[in-house]
Amino acid sequence: MLKMKQLCVMMACTAQGFTYAYANEAAETDNLAGRVDASAVQTLDVINIVVSADASADGLMKPYAGGQVATGGKIGIFGNQKNLDTPFNITSYTNQYIQDRQAQSVGEVLQADAGVRTAKGYGNFQEAYFIRGFALASDDTAYNGLYGILPRQYIPTELFERVEVFKGASAFLNGAIPGGTGIGGSINLLPKRASNDPLTRISVGTNFNGGYVASDVSRRLGENDQFGVRVNTAYHDGGTEADKENKALGLALISADYKGDQFRLSGDLGYNNNRLSENRPSLRLTNAVTQVPSASQYANYHGQAWTYSNEEDLFGSIRAEYDLTDATTAYAAYGFRKSEEAGVYSSQQLSDTATGAAKLSASVIPRKDTNHSAELGLKTKFETGNLKHQVVVSGSLNRADKRYNYGYATSLNDNFYDPIYTENSNIDKWLGEVGAYPKAGLSTLKSIALGDNISMLDDRLTLMLGARYQEIDQDVYSYGTYKYNINKNQLTPALGVSYKLSPEWSMYANYIEALVQGDAILDSEGNNYIADPFVSKQKEVGLKFENGLLGGTLNYFYTDRQKASVNTSGTAQISQATNIHQGVEFNAYGQLSDSIKILGGATWIDTQQKNTYQGLFDGHHVIGVPEFQANVEADWQLPTEQDISVNGRVVYTGSTYANNANTLKLNDWTRVDVGANYKTQINTVPTTLNFSVTNVLDKDYWASASVNDYTYLSLSEPRTFKLSATFDF
Repeated sequence: MLKMKQLCVMMACTAQGFTYAYANEAAETDNLAGRVDASAVQTLDVINIVVSADASADGLMKPYAGGQVATGGKIGIFGNQKNLDTPFNITSYTNQYIQDRQAQSVGEVLQADAGVRTAKGYGNFQEAYFIRGFALASDDTAYNGLYGILPRQYIPTELFERVEVFKGASAFLNGAIPGGTGIGGSINLLPKRASNDPLTRISVGTNFNGGYVASDVSRRLGENDQFGVRVNTAYHDGGTEADKENKALGLALISADYKGDQFRLSGDLGYNNNRLSENRPSLRLTNAVTQVPSASQYANYHGQAWTYSNEEDLFGSIRAEYDLTDATTAYAAYGFRKSEEAGVYSSQQLSDTATGAAKLSASVIPRKDTNHSAELGLKTKFETGNLKHQVVVSGSLNRADKRYNYGYATSLNDNFYDPIYTENSNIDKWLGEVGAYPKAGLSTLKSIALGDNISMLDDRLTLMLGARYQEIDQDVYSYGTYKYNINKNQLTPALGVSYKLSPEWSMYANYIEALVQGDAILDSEGNNYIADPFVSKQKEVGLKFENGLLGGTLNYFYTDRQKASVNTSGTAQISQATNIHQGVEFNAYGQLSDSIKILGGATWIDTQQKNTYQGLFDGHHVIGVPEFQANVEADWQLPTEQDISVNGRVVYTGSTYANNANTLKLNDWTRVDVGANYKTQINTVPTTLNFSVTNVLDKDYWASASVNDYTYLSLSEPRTFKLSATFDF
């Protein structure tokens, strides 16, 4: 494997050129001539680099006005669909937006989305995303439609071109999500491909505690540019604004593609090495806590000197597509990931807020993962009378082999207000010898789907329907010993309808399901059980608007989620509780004027627990889900001769309950971020300078309340300054 220090030799920056919607979609602008003065629309001097997302002939969806989001995205087996045409809710964040905001991970990109909030993983430093109040683990993120092949805990932005956020269940469209999360939505990352124009880009940056250097180089080869190669490398190292915390990351990704008249092929091979030390952990609350502790007080706490998390990943994918006829195409894809993790983690477990009484815990979790994911399909187009059909039949396979051990101890008295910091030697005394990598689980997900996307009435009415037959097979192990098997077959249907009221307005409705692996649960005697897989049902109606400059969506959704629970008698009798999430979402994007572009929205969520054990929590709100959250973001091109723009973002998250009994509640919080971009030339080299400040007011707040229904309080990130420079040679 590559050593992280060796990666420094290979550095340069990640990036992608683009063209604003005004340049790429001249026809749409012309259609607006009667409503918008086209002469007032400013066309910026940018490099026109067109890339393809995979082996498909469709490539990437064009950027919408302002270049921050795309005009559509990948709707599972049906491929690229325009926002106004699809009966589902998708937002695709472009590489331009990623670069302008200096986002370094998926979670940082999703700071833009009013329907998404981020948190840390259960007991580790993994990113977790909450979509419509439901958790999506970072290792359940898809890469070009394939699940389980990306780095598990942290996905750097150098590894992908775009972030597509699909809100809602998606079992029919994409297959069941292997890790058992993603009921409220899914995330698909689009890979990088060689641009039509040569690209040689170098980036350097700093947060004033550490820095990074990265490279992004691509070329097209052959008489007709049918071969493409793109290489991305990066190295990050240094501290953060959190006391004593350190992060180091090295990566390399090579992507290649071939585009023939009938045959297209693309693939990726990547290596990722992510190392963390002394990271500030989340705070556990025991059932004895009667008052939420101060976030400002916990901001003084730093990670133990002996804590760390190391993850090393080798991953790759290949996708092929062949046109059997002008209307029929066969396709296949395969991806894999081999990962090895080592980590020692700690956390405080608070039992009394008044006195600060707590326990200091430690855990060690050596882990190996071997994942395989594959897809095979056939799609064809034809007409029957006045109906246009896009029929797809697709099969998928996902196999995950998990091997890990677990050592845990809580043995030292601690205090929230006066924490203790121990020496490394205590770890061995607490945890003892922990053997490495016994088999912990083997899961196989197989499915076959049949769908038809029907358009009629001059493409004003779209009907998307189909079903997927799926099988979830789980072998459950305990420290390497086989315990039992869980196998469930399920047919998950879907129906969506979209109707264009006018060229600018459409209304839509859908019904779709999620198929989810059962929860891991413990009874009062500490026995571990895996509940059966369950089906989650979603209903949604909405209204969409796009006029070529501004766009938006307003919708209502209703989703239920079965939640396995065990009674407290020690008999391990499993009952099925249900969480209900229903709410209203609004989002807006585009170009407000020739110099101002906007992005933002709001989400209202009403949650309710039903059928809980002995009715203890019936009618209570679901832990960790705010009733209201909103984002407002704007970018202003200054009226100067220099190409300078400034941006600002306000993120608001309402109060949330921190326990199922709803006796503990976190305060609402507001965060302000600002930034600036300056495009110039240095000795004829196009150069972009970015500066940003997140959490400008340096506010301390509890950013999230739970993961997997456990009360885990994640502290906000402190005020952070970022400065970067990008050079195009």
